[in-house]
Amino acid sequence: MFILNRLLQRTIPSAALLRKGLLCLCLLANVAAKAQEPPPRPIVIYVNPTQGLIFGAFFQGMSGGTVIIYPDGSRAVSGSIVAANLGYPFSPATFEVETNPGTLISIMNGPDVTLTGSSGGSLTLHIGAASTGSSFITTAIPPSRNIVRIGGTLTVGSPLANPSGSYSGSFNVTFIQE
Repeated sequence: MFILNRLLQRTIPSAALLRKGLLCLCLLANVAAKAQEPPPRPIVIYVNPTQGLIFGAFFQGMSGGTVIIYPDGSRAVSGSIVAANLGYPFSPATFEVETNPGTLISIMNGPDVTLTGSSGGSLTLHIGAASTGSSFITTAIPPSRNIVRIGGTLTVGSPLANPSGSYSGSFNVTFIQE
């Protein structure tokens, strides 16, 4: 604005009048701005878990490692784990969130959980990041829903500690309206 003022003072004799006109135009342009309307009270949030967290098939080596499912649906392994593509699906957990557009939602992951195996043994599951980040503002207009995908990390030990088989358990994720 300083440079514009200097330029106007040098080139136009009635720069003060022009500056006032520009200021009025700037103020009029801001009149069209609208603030967010307060949502109706009470705010009702509906969360529907549509898909569980699935790690798929993998082979474990002697030292174990981790299997990571990311919110985008990709999978990574570390240590002596080998990802197996035997037709078994893997995917992040998926939740549908329905509420008024403009509602601020925070996601709080529960603690690590222990999954128990059908052949004995246990694995540790750490809930990972959400596709929306730890908080987001809803945009879908009901009955449409906002989709949230949450990944996780599975820690796998040696074959003696974690024999082959199916492992299952449950985890907690809390959706908080702010």
